[in-house]
Amino acid sequence: MGRPQIKPKEFRNGFYLEVCNRGSRTGIKIVRETLEEMMNAIKEYEKQKDIYILGEFKNGKWLSESKKHIPAS
Repeated sequence: MGRPQIKPKEFRNGFYLEVCNRGSRTGIKIVRETLEEMMNAIKEYEKQKDIYILGEFKNGKWLSESKKHIPAS
């Protein structure tokens, strides 16, 4: 048995959103390369899932810090 990893996960450059089941606090982070692809993913998931837009990540930094919530219809 070895020690567990302690290095934080590195994010790729792109646009991030988190998709959760209704009423759930945890979800899956999804990355898309362009804003248009992210908007298409939002349209795909918005009817069944709660969506949190995390923003754009580029060169190791978040370009937008706000977390926007889109509730399921």
